[in-house]
Amino acid sequence: MEQQERLGMVVSGSLTEGLTIRLDGRVSVEDIAVGRYVVVEGERLRFFGMLTNVRLGLLNEQFRQVPPPISDPFIAQIVRGTGTFGLLEVSPMLTLPLGSEAALEGPRPVKTIPCHFAPVYPAGPDDVAAVFGQEDEQNFYIGAPVDMAETQICLNLPRLLERSSGIFGKSGTGKTFLTRLLLVGVVQRDAAVSLIFDMHNEYGWEGSFEDPRYGKVQGLKRLFPEKVAIFTLDQQSSRRRNVSFDFVVEIPYNQVRPEDIEMLRDTLDLSQAMVDGVYRLSERLGPNWLQEFLEKENREEQVALSDALGLHSGSLQALHRKLGRLRRLSFLRPEVMDDSVARILDCLRRGIHVVLEFGGYSDLTAYVLVANLLTRRIHSHYVESMEKALGEQLQQPRPLLIAIEEAHKFLNPRVAAQTTFGTIAREMRKYNVTLLVVDQRPSSIDDEVMSQIGTRITYLLDDEKDLAAILTGVSGAQGLRAVLARLDSRKQALLLGHAVPMPVVIETREYGTPESYEALARFGEAADIARQAGATRSLLRSSQEEEDWL
Repeated sequence: MEQQERLGMVVSGSLTEGLTIRLDGRVSVEDIAVGRYVVVEGERLRFFGMLTNVRLGLLNEQFRQVPPPISDPFIAQIVRGTGTFGLLEVSPMLTLPLGSEAALEGPRPVKTIPCHFAPVYPAGPDDVAAVFGQEDEQNFYIGAPVDMAETQICLNLPRLLERSSGIFGKSGTGKTFLTRLLLVGVVQRDAAVSLIFDMHNEYGWEGSFEDPRYGKVQGLKRLFPEKVAIFTLDQQSSRRRNVSFDFVVEIPYNQVRPEDIEMLRDTLDLSQAMVDGVYRLSERLGPNWLQEFLEKENREEQVALSDALGLHSGSLQALHRKLGRLRRLSFLRPEVMDDSVARILDCLRRGIHVVLEFGGYSDLTAYVLVANLLTRRIHSHYVESMEKALGEQLQQPRPLLIAIEEAHKFLNPRVAAQTTFGTIAREMRKYNVTLLVVDQRPSSIDDEVMSQIGTRITYLLDDEKDLAAILTGVSGAQGLRAVLARLDSRKQALLLGHAVPMPVVIETREYGTPESYEALARFGEAADIARQAGATRSLLRSSQEEEDWL
């Protein structure tokens, strides 16, 4: 391995507070950026660490009062690196043994620190590959480290899917692009089957750049036409956008339950008395309670119903008026000819990824209602299938990844305990169902749910509460907070958690250019060839074993 040019040496530090590195005089402090990786060569171990802060140091405090005349180039050259110097704060995160044992043992959590004056080098491509691995059937290339554009950072997809994961950041930072890229990896490697609630029509057929001058980017359906199905709630919108959809979703009124309406409490401006009234209506009128209630247009009928339920007539009339807004949702029908949920389940069962487009329904009412209603039924099916598989020794259902935007609407502290999304997040992979939550305000998500999000990919956040929510329970949170607060406004993200061996700041992989599509296609073709070769070897091995047995 080619040795990098030395940055400096360790002058102090501790395991809990990190290491302090004194820069060599020839290295300019302006060339060092937080988020970079360094390698410390100890006596028996190599330490991988992240740069979390940069400071200036002085050999003599008198320099503060009487600065040297650095206008003289000769004096400036003497002072820099001796009387004045740069100091780096590094958080050590992993260790590898020196020599040939490194490849055999792999990286391990750091439990000690290097000795004084241990040399420090910038991490090279081989160092990064030793820690994060190389792109293969399990590792998906997600981006490059800061200032290392040609080096790949890979995400371990099986570990990503073991627990729920989240993508967070301010609007315009690139969450949608990264979500689409991550879903491409899942589809390409058949790591799971995914159900994507596409609120803004960005994942199925095509998406858009933040700047309209750059045109469109290809969605999952265009990249994987045989592996992805588009379901639409608004076929007119899909046709106007020239989207090739597979099915139209229609939902009968009798599938709407009181808990679905409770989820709409904020969007429909329902009081607690109105929510209680919804549950009483369901008990009184039965499964088709919503349609029957909305059909009671006559004021006398509403007063008679309020008396029968023991509710205030004015409150019931206000509830009727507010629930009447659901009539604008054309996908809600008294009766339907086809069971859309059954069709979605059939696709998922066959390994076909489903993108549910909302078309022109841009308000949260349709999004929250449909996402909660469909996920409840799908999760119920997965629970039943998993329990049956365990009881009868059958094959377990495919792992399911549910991608959901505006996640705090389903996972805020008030409703997280009641929603299917909260159940999925807390139970992790108990029933082979996990979440991919995408949100701008992680602080609005319930603390218990956030603690169960195993992998977090975070773009720039500037709210202190959001920063605290992301880093709760993370080792070295104070140093990572400084890194997170200084990310670029676009394309830079902090990746940490279950799917990576250590936190890393990445420049996200390019997506949307012909070159990026070609790179994805090349790996997909190579992976298909490898799978076919593996199947052939397995078949030949089975045939040879049978021949030997005979």
